[in-house]
Amino acid sequence: MAAETTAGGLNVGQAWSGGKSPFDVSYGKLMMWYFLVSDAFTFSALLITYGTIRASNPTWADPNKVFNSFPGLEGMDIPLGFVSVMTFILILSSVFIVRAVQEGHLMNRVGVVKWMLLGILGGAAFLGCQAWEWAHLIHQGQTLTANPFGPPAFGQLFFLITGFHGFHVFSGVVINCIVCAMAATGSLERRGHYEMVEKVGLYWHFVDLVWIFVFLAFYLL
Repeated sequence: MAAETTAGGLNVGQAWSGGKSPFDVSYGKLMMWYFLVSDAFTFSALLITYGTIRASNPTWADPNKVFNSFPGLEGMDIPLGFVSVMTFILILSSVFIVRAVQEGHLMNRVGVVKWMLLGILGGAAFLGCQAWEWAHLIHQGQTLTANPFGPPAFGQLFFLITGFHGFHVFSGVVINCIVCAMAATGSLERRGHYEMVEKVGLYWHFVDLVWIFVFLAFYLL
């Protein structure tokens, strides 16, 4: 009796039977990638909306005038100085998470916890910086309905998009804290791998990458 074949000409025994993933990646990582791709569409839609509204307005806020303050240096004109520090902090925190992933590959629990804690501190510091920036802009009169620097749409989109990104950073800090606690208690080590650190690392790097586009849209263009 001839061997049963699939549409592609393979024997049934040679076809994928639900064992090892055809993408050579775990289910958890694959689902994280699906989530990140879908989230990327959301951020893309928001940034495209921002670009469209900005292009349709004859005047717009000048980022060099809007973002020219620095904590403790009131009265000095430092265009984009503070947001540059914010960006550096977030990128540095992403580097720390990379180091945590590397230590996870080496099954070094102490190293994973140390670098994750530094990454968490970086994320928390970024959120603190963003809170100060929001408070400062609101104090200057920028709200959802008023904007002393230009069209009200600028303030509305700024708070919406940076707030949405900030929510992602906050979520990442919380998730990193949970995974760091799991690593510190030996839960991940008992599993025989630190893949969970890699998965939250993917999310954190995505948040970092999105900020580059937000930074470009609001602060540089």
